[in-house]
Amino acid sequence: MTSLIDKNTRLVVQGITGSAGAFHAKNCMDFGTNVVAGVTPGKGGQLFEGKVPVFDTVAEAKKATDCNASMIFVPPPFAADAIMEAADAGVKLIVCITEGIPVQDMQKVKTFLKDKDVTLIGPNCPGIVNPSANCKIGIMPAYIFKPGRIGIVSRSGTLTYEAVWQVTNMGLGQSMCIGIGGDPVHGMTQQQAVQFFTEDPNTDAFIMIGEIGGSEEEEAAEWIKNNCKKPVAAFIAGATAPKGRRMGHAGAIVAGGKGTAAAKQEALKNAGIVVAKTPAQMGAALAEAMKNKGM
Repeated sequence: MTSLIDKNTRLVVQGITGSAGAFHAKNCMDFGTNVVAGVTPGKGGQLFEGKVPVFDTVAEAKKATDCNASMIFVPPPFAADAIMEAADAGVKLIVCITEGIPVQDMQKVKTFLKDKDVTLIGPNCPGIVNPSANCKIGIMPAYIFKPGRIGIVSRSGTLTYEAVWQVTNMGLGQSMCIGIGGDPVHGMTQQQAVQFFTEDPNTDAFIMIGEIGGSEEEEAAEWIKNNCKKPVAAFIAGATAPKGRRMGHAGAIVAGGKGTAAAKQEALKNAGIVVAKTPAQMGAALAEAMKNKGM
C-alpha cells in the first residue's frame, strides 16, 4: 500500500446521476479531484456537468478512461454488487460511501476481494482526502482541510471532521485523512491505516479515532507498540454507552464484555499513545504526543 490517492488518481463515480452521487461528485471536482467517468446502468452516453462521460458499466468506463479509483453512491441493496463490479473491472481503490448494506452482502464482498489487488475503504464512510494533491473522494467538507503532515484515521464521520478542523486550526494541516467507516464488516482496518501512516514519508504524526465495539483499536495499538515510532494521539467514542446497546454505527456495540471504551483506552495507553478524554481535546492530545517525541 504505497499510495492511496494523489494527483494521478482517476476517479469513476458509480451512481453519478443520483442526487447524492451528483452532488458529491461535483464537490469532489470543485476540490480538484480528476473525475474521469460516471456509471449508471441504462444511462450510458450522457455527460455529467457537460464533460464527464457516463457509462453503463465500470468495465466500459475502465476501458475508455483508465480510471483507477471508484466512489460508490449506489443504494444499499445493490452496493455490494457495485463494489465487486469495480474490483472485477480492475479498479484498485474503491471508496464505498453507501450505508445500510446488509452484513451478509459485505461478507460476500470480503470473500470476493480476498485474492484481488484492491483496497476497499468503507462502506458507511465519509471517504478519503489528500489536501496536498487536491484530491477528495467522499463527502467530507472541503473547506476544513489544509495541506500538512498529520494523518487522521477514523471510524466516525463527524469526529473525522472535528479532528481535521482542530489540526487545521493548529496550523499543522493534514497529509491524508481516511474515514474507514463504522460497519462491522468493512474494508481497510484501523491497523492497516496506521501501518500506512507509519510508513508514509509525508506523515509526521497521526490521530486515530475509534469507537466501542470490535477489537480493531486494540489490534492497532499492539501494532503501533511494536512498529511505530511516530507520535500518535487517539480518541475512543462511546465511553458512556450502555452495555448491549448499539450506538451510532452498526459496529459500535459492546457485547460479551468485549469492545469497551475502557479496554480500548487502556490498550492505547499501554502502547504509548496519548488518549484524549473528550473530542475537544484531540488536538491537544496530538500536541502532547508530538512534544513527547521531541517535535
